[in-house]
Amino acid sequence: MSKITKSTRNWIIGIAVFAVAIVVALVFAKQRNQQDIEVSTEKAAYRSIIETVAANGKIQPALEVKISPYISGEVVDLYVREGNFVKKGQLLAKIDATIYLSSYEQVEASVNSAKANMANTRARVAQAEAQFVKAQLDRDRNEKLYNQKVISDSDWDGIKASYKVSSAEFEASKESLKATQFQVQNSEAALKEARENLNRTSIYAPADGTISKLNVEVGERVTGASQFSSGTEIMRIANLDNMEVKVEVSENDIPRVKLNDTCLIEVDAYMNRKFKGYVTEIATSANNATVSVDQVTNFEVKVMLLKNSYSDLVKADSAIKSPFRPGMSATVDIQTKIVNNVLTVPIQAVTTRDDTTSGKISRKKSEDVIATPNAPLQEYVFVAENQTSKIKAVKTGIQDNTYIQILEGVNENDEVITGPYRVVSKTLKNNDKIKVVDKSKLFETGKK
Repeated sequence: MSKITKSTRNWIIGIAVFAVAIVVALVFAKQRNQQDIEVSTEKAAYRSIIETVAANGKIQPALEVKISPYISGEVVDLYVREGNFVKKGQLLAKIDATIYLSSYEQVEASVNSAKANMANTRARVAQAEAQFVKAQLDRDRNEKLYNQKVISDSDWDGIKASYKVSSAEFEASKESLKATQFQVQNSEAALKEARENLNRTSIYAPADGTISKLNVEVGERVTGASQFSSGTEIMRIANLDNMEVKVEVSENDIPRVKLNDTCLIEVDAYMNRKFKGYVTEIATSANNATVSVDQVTNFEVKVMLLKNSYSDLVKADSAIKSPFRPGMSATVDIQTKIVNNVLTVPIQAVTTRDDTTSGKISRKKSEDVIATPNAPLQEYVFVAENQTSKIKAVKTGIQDNTYIQILEGVNENDEVITGPYRVVSKTLKNNDKIKVVDKSKLFETGKK
């Protein structure tokens, strides 16, 4: 009997301990749920917003000429080095002219031979013409005699035949003269081509500029340009006074970019410095050679750098009026739209909700949350009112890196909740108890 009593007592004690544990857990959970959520806020205010499209690219000269030879051969002289400034018409390089000089001399000899042949043919034409004139006079004179029955028919037939022969020889000599004239013209054309090829062994600068790239050395062989090939690129001459940035803009952003849009450019070589520019060219076709579903589609955009934004970096005694070098990395912010004096809130204050706890808000009663299954995502902000979060549907406009334009849903000086990010974007609900604290306290050790 005492054993049963002891066992029952232990069982009752166990039940009591378990019940107390449950009560303590419930109380703790209730206290925890009733704990105010610490948030940071910022007032909605009127500001100017500049919408931008960011893109990365490389600096390049606005004008750069690729120089390739018209003829093939060995480079025997180079008169410039990379980085040298050159003037239009300045001698840059020479290609071995031996075979071109020999060819020129051969063609020149052919021209002289053709001219001599033409002179001989012209003399034969004169001789044939004289014989023709004599035969014509003989025919005219003897025709009268024949009509007077002074000469026989056979003599008259011989005179007419002689006239026809001399006439034919005269015409043939004139045709021979034309042929020799064509030979002379053909030889002179070949001589002109040989002379041009000989002259092309010397390569001159087509414009003022800087040797931005030198691809050959003395002794290397180069290939001339042809109908099927652009030839060996010997060097490039660039006008470094006018520089541009070539960037790639994604297909999602390219519709917003327009010609002459203002740009701010950051160059890696000049940190903490922003240069000004404007859009000068927008590609009409994507620069991707192949079509792939997974491939990112970009469009090439060119941005001209304004000289007055970097003039202080140019040395007064320098022939090159630009501090930039081709190939430098740059980041461009293309300013696609600017609005002034519009109502704004911090970007992180705007969130979207698609769950049933915060679904669409009735316009009549913003405190009531109405879930709308499969509805498009609605943008919201949480406003701090009397230490309580109030969810409000908003309509937004353009944005910059910090603020977003509010078209409707929030008034000036409304205190919108801006953080913590996880609270605003996921856990905060309408009518939650909140405690507004300084933003820095949200990141103290131990805060979650």
